[in-house]
Amino acid sequence: MAIVIGNVVGNWRHFAVILIIGQILSLCITSTSVISNKLAEYQNVTVPNFQSFLVYALLLVVYMPVALVRLGPRVVWENIRRRFYWYVLLAAVDVEGNYFVIKAYSYTSLLSCMLLDTWTLPCVVVLSFFMLKVRYRWTQILGVLVCLGGMGLLIKGDMDAGKNYKAVDVVKGDIFMLIGATCYAVSNTLEEFIVRHRPQYETVAWLGFFGTIINGVQMGIIEHSALTEMVWTKEIIGCTIGFGLVMFVLYSLAPFLFRMSSATFYNLSIMTSDFYGLIFAKYMFHDSITPIYAGAFTMIVVGLFVYHVFPYNSPEHMAKLPGFRSQLPGDVEISPGMNQRVGSSNSLMSSRRMSMDSGSAKSVQSVAVDAAHRDTLV
Repeated sequence: MAIVIGNVVGNWRHFAVILIIGQILSLCITSTSVISNKLAEYQNVTVPNFQSFLVYALLLVVYMPVALVRLGPRVVWENIRRRFYWYVLLAAVDVEGNYFVIKAYSYTSLLSCMLLDTWTLPCVVVLSFFMLKVRYRWTQILGVLVCLGGMGLLIKGDMDAGKNYKAVDVVKGDIFMLIGATCYAVSNTLEEFIVRHRPQYETVAWLGFFGTIINGVQMGIIEHSALTEMVWTKEIIGCTIGFGLVMFVLYSLAPFLFRMSSATFYNLSIMTSDFYGLIFAKYMFHDSITPIYAGAFTMIVVGLFVYHVFPYNSPEHMAKLPGFRSQLPGDVEISPGMNQRVGSSNSLMSSRRMSMDSGSAKSVQSVAVDAAHRDTLV
């Protein structure tokens, strides 16, 4: 009985932690939208690649030295030498997701953007089924549907308030939004897969490295003329720095939520960003908050709880993608739903069990012990 009570209390505590992290990330997304709108007002032109370039560069400068110090240059090099194409893909879909979603708002209506943006969620569910071997319970599907219902109320509230605007090119804008939402789904799921094998700071460091290169090339091609014509006022500089810092927090916290919960939970959590946007609008532009928004927020939080309270069955192993089929120094597999820190006693036992199954107990056990010794790689 005491064990059952302890598990219930622990589950509630864990839910509270991931709920708070998810809402911080949702606030970050709202903040970046507000800052981007302010930048558009000040300079009358959008330069999304330049804004993202500063974020990726900051991730590289901060987290690459951390990875080199904690893991050692040899461990970091061996990982990227064997798996560089996954990190390039992660950075590419992340960069293009940001670009296409921002461009979509310039062509299609707000209603289309809000509806098509939810395409990310079913894509993440399908990708998690195959990449992470997640098997959802019916209660989790119910939780997803409740969250989508809350999102529907948010959209209705925005339409009733007259916040929609006419589309310039509906087909082009809708295609851009679908491409961006799909890129986000691939990025979220792939990042969850990687951080369940590698330390979060190393994953973000390589995302910053390749993101800086890809985004820098794209920025030079697309936004070169716009950047040369910009007048750098103190307002523009302040908003640019603020955008970079907020996005840095988002990219730093997201991997922890991916490991503690899942990419699906992340996408459900950030549905509340429109509600926080309304709060910003109330104090900045004196917009009114109707009861429908409070009901929408409540539905999303209830859906998050329903999704989390009955966790899915943890798979014995995740899918073995090329490059991850053999253990490397620093690797410890954390299956979805286990909620374990790398190097913990349970994770170490899991690694030993996996090594016994594959007939290589000695090598994998030494990897896990080495991981635990390096400050649990977290």
